[in-house]
Amino acid sequence: MSYIVEIDKEYVAGTYNRFPVEIVRGSGSVVYDTDGKRYIDMGSGIGVTALGLTNEGWQNAVAAQLGQLQHMSNLYYTAPCAELAQLLCERTGMKKVFFGNSGAEANECAIKVARKYAADKKGADYTTIITLENSFHGRTLTTLAATGQDHFHELFQPLTPGFVHTPANDIEALRRTVAEHKVAGILFECVQGEGGVIPLEPAFVQEMARLASEQDFLLMVDEVQTGNGRTGQLYAYMHYGITPDVVTTAKGLGGGLPIGAALLGEKAEKVLGFGDHGSTYGGNPVCCAGAYYVISHIDDTLLAEVREKSDYVFSALQGAEGIKSVTGKGLMIGIETVKPAAEVLKACMENGVLCLTAKAKLRLLPALNIPMPLLQEAVAVILDACKE
Repeated sequence: MSYIVEIDKEYVAGTYNRFPVEIVRGSGSVVYDTDGKRYIDMGSGIGVTALGLTNEGWQNAVAAQLGQLQHMSNLYYTAPCAELAQLLCERTGMKKVFFGNSGAEANECAIKVARKYAADKKGADYTTIITLENSFHGRTLTTLAATGQDHFHELFQPLTPGFVHTPANDIEALRRTVAEHKVAGILFECVQGEGGVIPLEPAFVQEMARLASEQDFLLMVDEVQTGNGRTGQLYAYMHYGITPDVVTTAKGLGGGLPIGAALLGEKAEKVLGFGDHGSTYGGNPVCCAGAYYVISHIDDTLLAEVREKSDYVFSALQGAEGIKSVTGKGLMIGIETVKPAAEVLKACMENGVLCLTAKAKLRLLPALNIPMPLLQEAVAVILDACKE
């Protein structure tokens, strides 16, 4: 046991069941442990290092901002915050951005916006937020309440009230749920990531959008994991031909720095006024500088490459020995294996490929710009590990 492992076990809260690997350096989609063993990183920090590790342009953007101003409170204007907000709005058609530190904080903002919008428009009793069964929206008490998986709720009762869960892709159940409650908003993931990498059906997404428009509540898309190029579009809702009222995102946005954002559309842009919400670190200039670099480099060329790489992975894995099914969009991929996913993950790790799991599936979230030869090498290891 290394010294770092010993002090981690002694002093870090035991909330993570870490793998017995200490990563010490990396570049692009390759990392190395303390013994110098090489691994292909197919998890990118759970979808965070969207442009790979130690990306030179990203490093330069962050370092340049560190040399000017590492933090300033939101009582003052800073260029990185304003310029990132402008870029996000221009790329999405949204109108305003609220910056926080994480996906959970972005989702908290969305929930507050929905409830204030409904209270202002319909009355204070319109508070219900509808989310989907099998969803995941964060680990605060409120975003746990939004999460549609009971096992996340068990240890932390009572959770924040006002959330109901309806089955994904069941239009009739959705209509009944809307009819039975005084609804402030619907919050959903276009691809349920922690729920097993399961995409929503287009007709269901379009029905959520129709109901939100018809009954004047907010349509809110959680793009914490699906966003920032992950699915082959800048944001996953763009696959579905809808216009959300709120888009939340984090993970890949900062390229490795902690930043979350709630993008507010035309219906939601004026809901929050002075003092209604805040975040001490939200809009931090260093994080915003890193995020600006990331978003400005997720262009049409890179998105086309993501779709091309996705097609390769799906075609290589579907129907292969030991693989029951492959789901997801873009480079957000879930693999249902005959062997237990944990066993496959261990075999991949032993052979130099780092993967993730989601429920009973192996999960892949590589950097968007992973070179094709590395991707092919990783897929070969995965295929071998899945064989019975």
